[in-house]
Amino acid sequence: MDLRQGLGLRRLGRTADEFQQDLLSTLYYRRGTTVESASARDAYETLSLTVRDRLAERRARTAAAHFATNPRWVYYLSAEYLLGAQLEQNLLYSGTGELAAEAVKTLGFTLEELEGLDIEPGLGNGGLGRLAACLVDAMATRDIPAVGYGIRYDFGIFKQSISGGAQAECPDDWAFQGNPWEFPAPDDRQTVGFYGHTEPVPGSQTRKRWIPGEVVLGEPSHMLVPGYGTETVNIVRLWRARGSEASFDLSRFSAGQYAEAVQEAVRAENISKVLYPDDSTELGRELRLKQQYFLCSCSLRDIIRRFRLRNSDWSDFADKTVIQLNDTHPTIAIAELMRLLVDEYELEWDQAWSITRRTFAYTCHTLLPEALETWPVHVFERLLPRHLEIIYLINMFFLREVEERFPGDTDRLRRMSIIQEEPERRVRMAHLAVVGTEAVNGVAELHSKLLRETVLNDFADLWPAKFQNVTNGISPRRFIKIANPRLSDLITEGLGGEGWLSDLDQLAGLEALADDASFLERWRAIKRANKVDLAAGDPDSLTDVMIKRFHEYKRQQLKLLHIITLYHRIRNDPGGDWVPRTVLFAGKAAPAYHAAKDIIRLINAVGSTIAADPVVSPYLKVVFAENYNVTLAERIIPAADLSEQISLAGKEASGTGNMKLALNGALTIGTLDGANIEIRARVGADNFFLFGLDAFQAAELRYSGQYRARDNYERDGELRAAIDAIQSGAFGGVGHEVAGSLLGWDEYLTLADYRAYVDCQDHVDRVWRDQATWSRMSVLNTAHSGFFSADRTVSDYAARIWRVAPVPVPRDED
Repeated sequence: MDLRQGLGLRRLGRTADEFQQDLLSTLYYRRGTTVESASARDAYETLSLTVRDRLAERRARTAAAHFATNPRWVYYLSAEYLLGAQLEQNLLYSGTGELAAEAVKTLGFTLEELEGLDIEPGLGNGGLGRLAACLVDAMATRDIPAVGYGIRYDFGIFKQSISGGAQAECPDDWAFQGNPWEFPAPDDRQTVGFYGHTEPVPGSQTRKRWIPGEVVLGEPSHMLVPGYGTETVNIVRLWRARGSEASFDLSRFSAGQYAEAVQEAVRAENISKVLYPDDSTELGRELRLKQQYFLCSCSLRDIIRRFRLRNSDWSDFADKTVIQLNDTHPTIAIAELMRLLVDEYELEWDQAWSITRRTFAYTCHTLLPEALETWPVHVFERLLPRHLEIIYLINMFFLREVEERFPGDTDRLRRMSIIQEEPERRVRMAHLAVVGTEAVNGVAELHSKLLRETVLNDFADLWPAKFQNVTNGISPRRFIKIANPRLSDLITEGLGGEGWLSDLDQLAGLEALADDASFLERWRAIKRANKVDLAAGDPDSLTDVMIKRFHEYKRQQLKLLHIITLYHRIRNDPGGDWVPRTVLFAGKAAPAYHAAKDIIRLINAVGSTIAADPVVSPYLKVVFAENYNVTLAERIIPAADLSEQISLAGKEASGTGNMKLALNGALTIGTLDGANIEIRARVGADNFFLFGLDAFQAAELRYSGQYRARDNYERDGELRAAIDAIQSGAFGGVGHEVAGSLLGWDEYLTLADYRAYVDCQDHVDRVWRDQATWSRMSVLNTAHSGFFSADRTVSDYAARIWRVAPVPVPRDED
């Protein structure tokens, strides 16, 4: 007898008629309307709930299998999850796409109409959130018992629009009409404290009693994360801040002081209101730290609750629990677990510290010093007084360990201390993350090497075995099966089945088709059809794509200089044999990052100038696609011919957009940075357009003190013409700040790499003219992208860091 039968539950329909009956029952009894009066929104919600029920059935069997096995769990703590729109993916993973397409016709709608109403959850900003989504998907696909923890933001990062060529931000109220994929669980609320003071506990050197000055509630909901080709359904649990009952002042409300009556509740709910509140003010910085602690406190209490369902001995905790910190945002969890174990569960310090260090693992996603979070000590002291005391103790014991290993090396002690003393006392969260974890990993081979040799080299000297590499990966289900169904179907036909979707190494079989003229013709036709769907420009032009967060190190400004150079070349030789290009940008700049916003403004100004020029516009088009998100990426990536991965070498940790584009057959032009190195090694140097300084050359040039950006400007006529055009106001008077930054410090060596980049783009043009060669290279990029599956990434984590085994979930045989 299976779980459903044991509970007396009916079987959900599997035939077309049964699925339709389930759909109508949901419409009548849960949506509360009828076929005759159902709106498109009614139909969308009804279909979503009907599909969700099938995943919930698998979720119940997953939970039963996990409870019976009592395995080691992976808990993934991340400030971001960019899960993408859910309906199409869940139809695929539940195997109900054809049933749904037929059933919704009874409601008077098509499946495509309803999929168009599906809004992606605004729970992330960029690559960090996209990676987290791919990894939780892969954990379920690999049958790994796992829970993702995050914050249920009321508003996403922001909706981007372009107004007058400039980025404008407005709230992303993604859940305004509700979220049918979400299960609220108000009965599992957790209590979180802030401010207040600590009191000593008699007889203990390390234990304290924390008396918070403010208390908020963390209310969870969860979304289902099904695996592909398996019965496992894991969850992402999301926390939303709520005021306590005492946060509403009835006496003030009765006196007409309505705003004052709810101010405490509003202050509490601000914690989960917006992803990454602006931290340019003291209050903003405090709110960010509040947000991070809120996530960690709620999640750790829930993790402990889950542990105690089947276990009672704290010595088993680290054997049953591994907590992966996705970057530094959740690092305060280390101090919080120590507080819970020492202060609340009354473990001795040494035992608690042993448990903590064996429980946590840390993924570092950056090489930029400004991205390695630090917090002013005075902010910590006011907001989390007990945690600062714990961090001081951790640091004291840690520095003793360093002193024993490197006696008399005071400079090393200063560099490695969790507390930075000069110029301001700050808590170094990356240092805490390394000290308080069992494993630290970078996310690409170069990135991990540079972490060991530069950013965290002192720690690597102390604990060389702690540092590892796990190269990032992406979900082939979302980023080719869903995003590029035409190409997915051709690959399935070429390989003789869909097994590649859960074993991406099978793509290597496409290599045998790379010289098949008929196959290459169909490959080209699919790319063209995708470009027609995108409707960004001439589908026969070279579609040149740069889609990523706007940051000067990613060097959208270098791409822009190339565009201006092409503009000048075409104007100077209007009868030339030019390769038509459509250059498409997409990405957001942080609201307070004015230099990045200046680049966006200049891109749009240059694009407008080109569009108005009858000589140039037939050959060159610049498009800025606003409000970049997963849904937009799924439209752009299948249409891309050329993938721009041109960050300054040594600055990009890994990248995942580069992997998605290569998987879909785009050829990469890039530096030896992040995962570009591994992509080039696998697709072949002949199928990758390489240019520019490598990481060590870039570092040597910058730190030699000999680099002078203006030297490149003075000796390169095309570069000089491009910058002079910006400075002269040729593009609507926009861009003086961008040109000034490039001619001044040029922090990311844009001008140093300009000539190599432009020359490499000329080579791109030459290859493009031979479409057979280009198509062959495109096929080989896809064929050799198997390594970049998130399934492989998760398998690496599971074997080398988490030490967890799959727990298969039995199928429902009824």
